[in-house]
Amino acid sequence: MTIKQIYALALKMGLAADPRGPQGVKRYLNSIKKHYESLSAEDKKYFDENKLTDPYADSDIHLSPGGESEIKTVMAGIDMGVGEILLGAELQERGTRIDLLLGHHPIGKTYAELSEVMDLQVDVFASYGVPVHVAENLMHERMSEVSRGVKVLNHYREIDAARLLGLNLMNVHTPTDNLVKKFVKDFLKKKNPETVGEMFKALLEIPEYAEAKRRGAGPYLISGRSQNRVGKFMIDMTGGTSPADKIYQEISKAGVSTIVGMHMNEKGFAEAKGAFLNIIIAGHIASDSLGLNLFLDELENKGIKIIPCSGLIRVSRIKK
Repeated sequence: MTIKQIYALALKMGLAADPRGPQGVKRYLNSIKKHYESLSAEDKKYFDENKLTDPYADSDIHLSPGGESEIKTVMAGIDMGVGEILLGAELQERGTRIDLLLGHHPIGKTYAELSEVMDLQVDVFASYGVPVHVAENLMHERMSEVSRGVKVLNHYREIDAARLLGLNLMNVHTPTDNLVKKFVKDFLKKKNPETVGEMFKALLEIPEYAEAKRRGAGPYLISGRSQNRVGKFMIDMTGGTSPADKIYQEISKAGVSTIVGMHMNEKGFAEAKGAFLNIIIAGHIASDSLGLNLFLDELENKGIKIIPCSGLIRVSRIKK
């Protein structure tokens, strides 16, 4: 596979698991097209036309100095920072072939534009019964906050490092977050736990969460009791980053009783606890690992060797 084919596969898988569904994605892309057509000729020069067909601004190929060369070995990790990039170069010096550095978390332009993918969450919350106008207002306020926060950062450190070393570099964020959301949702629906405690135990049947627990960062219950009934539950694992804090009150009003999420900040926790929600934090890195593994398995299926790094809990589901 070439690097372009690898990214195309990530996009295809991410779209298939997108919680908005095909029509929701189409609606989003149509809104991007209308925005593009409304721009002046001057502003169009700065618009990335890939956004007309790719709804994931937080994922991209950053460098491909190898061009169309075949990718046989991928070094994959949760974060692809300067340290990991130097590690990849060092491994090559020592004789280990590294054709592509593949990270999960956004870098470069995909980090600067992280807030753009958060619109996905409006559809998610609306699907659980939150009035769309409430979800839109709360999330667009949060998107503005995230945008302001990330714009000031030094986004291109990693890309500059990889460029100087002549390495291929890409990241895949929301597509694999979509994969983990769907996987966990389907898994828990099949398990059909009655209580929060049963749901917690079910999560530990997933190897990434079990290993994370052994490492001290596995699932934990931060609100509610193990004896509480699960009721209507929500998997909160995609859409760029944490939602607006006040959305948890609205989720509770919509009838959701239990949330299984990757992570939650303190203000969000206070709002969720105040809304009497049961909250299981499955674990950030463990959840990211699960989503990334589901994608990496497809690469492994195609004969590509995976070298895990940067906290990735690599679990292959390929039958040997």
